[in-house]
Amino acid sequence: MDASGKPILAQPPRMVLRACALVLVVATATILTALAFEHLGGYAPCPLCLEERYAYYFAVPASALALFLARGDNIGFARILLVLIALAFLANMAAGIYHAGVEWKWWPGPGECSGAFELQWGDGGVVDTPIIRCDEASWRFLGLSFAGWNAVVSALLALVAAFGASRRR
Repeated sequence: MDASGKPILAQPPRMVLRACALVLVVATATILTALAFEHLGGYAPCPLCLEERYAYYFAVPASALALFLARGDNIGFARILLVLIALAFLANMAAGIYHAGVEWKWWPGPGECSGAFELQWGDGGVVDTPIIRCDEASWRFLGLSFAGWNAVVSALLALVAAFGASRRR
């Protein structure tokens, strides 16, 4: 109770809540944008692109759960989830940098999508295997490909999640 006799309600952990909400919104917007480019824009993802989506598929429900937990009394669990989200996005940032380097021909990519891959022939000799190359950027904006932008967004989300995890309130 304060001096006027009113009960003092515990303040929700604002910085943790904000970090959870920001990760949730940005991760959701990013994966929906990737899916829109694929399904509406016709940009087929390569195998590396599909792997780079795993962090988002983890982070969206995990950040929603962390947000729910942070609103309650489970701030510790919310912070643990934020640490896991930060680690997932750090790994995803590394994958995006690797993929962008493959596209810029700085280093070789996996054989499945950058060179030697097995073709499957259908009836009449027509190739049934769609060839989506990991070493060719299908789109660039401000000099960065999808993989490059994924690295940037993943780095920012890792920072936000780590910042939120480091706060007690």
